[in-house]
Amino acid sequence: MSWNSTEDPPDDELLASYRRSPADESGRRAAGELLARYRGRVYTWCLRMVMQHDDALDLSQAVLLKAWRAMPRFDGRSRFSSWLFAIARNECLTALRPKSLRRDPEADPVKILVDQDEPAIVLETREEEEAMDALLRETLSPLEQEAIWLRCFECLPVGDVTRMLGLTNVSGARSVLQSAREKLRRALAERRAAQ
Repeated sequence: MSWNSTEDPPDDELLASYRRSPADESGRRAAGELLARYRGRVYTWCLRMVMQHDDALDLSQAVLLKAWRAMPRFDGRSRFSSWLFAIARNECLTALRPKSLRRDPEADPVKILVDQDEPAIVLETREEEEAMDALLRETLSPLEQEAIWLRCFECLPVGDVTRMLGLTNVSGARSVLQSAREKLRRALAERRAAQ
């Protein structure tokens, strides 16, 4: 079942099912289904942070395992997805601390392509993504980049973004997001004018 399906139970229902019987098969199945919903998004988050496929796979596995073990302590003060992405963020930051980002010069990008994707379309999409990523990195501070990612790509509420980034100012993530959007508007306008 796709986690976007309207037939799937909401996260809260799966959490409730898990809490009713965490040691039973039904509770473990509910927790497994809940974590499976976010597997792809956690991997994407980790890949964006560490820029290495294998490292992102390892980290996403570690995040899901850590969440599985910590699920009995999840108190529900935030959305499950916010809690899970806080774990992912912390795991990635920890992984990045001791070493700098690495790229494998021997990686074969053709092996990454999915069979049904046309190489030209994949290349064009990838180039557009890289151009946007470069624009984000050139234009925004690391804090603004993270805030934009959490709000726009992970669709987290502004309050959750504020908590995850540890912002203490009155407007929280709202002012960071406003500043980032304005910087991006200017940068895009300049880029279009230059072309």
